[in-house]
Amino acid sequence: MSDEPSPITVPAGIPALEAAAEAPRLKTPEVLIITGMSGAGRTRAAAVLEDLDWYVVDNLPAQMLTHLVGLMTHGTGGAQPQRLGAVVDVRGREFFADLEQVLSGLGEAGIDYRILFLDASDEVLVRRFEQVRRPHPLQGDGRILDGIGAERAMLRSTRERADVLIDTSDLNVHDLAREIRAAVAGGSSDTLRVNVVSFGFKYGLPLDADHVVDVRFLANPYWITELRHLSGRDAPVRDYVLGLPGATTFVERYVDALEPALAGYVQEEKRYLTIAVGCTGGKHRSVAISEAIAARLRDRGLRVTVSARDLGKE
Repeated sequence: MSDEPSPITVPAGIPALEAAAEAPRLKTPEVLIITGMSGAGRTRAAAVLEDLDWYVVDNLPAQMLTHLVGLMTHGTGGAQPQRLGAVVDVRGREFFADLEQVLSGLGEAGIDYRILFLDASDEVLVRRFEQVRRPHPLQGDGRILDGIGAERAMLRSTRERADVLIDTSDLNVHDLAREIRAAVAGGSSDTLRVNVVSFGFKYGLPLDADHVVDVRFLANPYWITELRHLSGRDAPVRDYVLGLPGATTFVERYVDALEPALAGYVQEEKRYLTIAVGCTGGKHRSVAISEAIAARLRDRGLRVTVSARDLGKE
């Protein structure tokens, strides 16, 4: 065996660089734990979060919360952290007792979380259970009030450490949704999603249309040989349709007329709006006008998607 030293294959200084380099930090999701009294609106809260693009798990055992956060952390793939909403409550029975320990573990792991606690008066909770004719989860063979009392005792410490506390006694479902949106999204109004769909009247109205726009008052490009084989997505047809007398004025005034309705939809917690724009076959005029309407709605800060239901059916 040779006594010669092994050749240096790693440039000098690499160990020092490695020691000085910071390990990449895993992105963790934003975590909101939804809990509170049964009948206080947890299901509605979960639905509102889903509308805000949160990933929501209902009736999650407390012990699974740590695993779920870890799963989402390692599954981000470098993207922005996801938003996780977990409904954890007394329906978990003995599993719920571990919530305090789980929360301590999340804190020690450096995972930021918030607790949204929903409450209501005993009188209101009793009335709500009687209306739906369902027993309280902890009622057993006793009265509804017995279950409510037992639940309050179990939730006392969790209520004290809650970041957001909402009393739903005097709130309807729309009021509650507004409260939750204000708490988790700063009351952002960018939650109305508008879908503009073009269609042909000869194929029937879209069943989910909230507004129907008839653009058959415009001259039909179908009767122009050079445009017949094209659609409203092609520049020659689009320019022709929008160049017709009254076309652009109609689009602008229609979008202006929508403004109070859009504001009203947000106020009334309607978060999805479908505007159906129709012509005879759904190929030329309706397609071009729907794109124009969508563009002007986007200019006003709305989230808009466009689809052509009947394109290709001819």
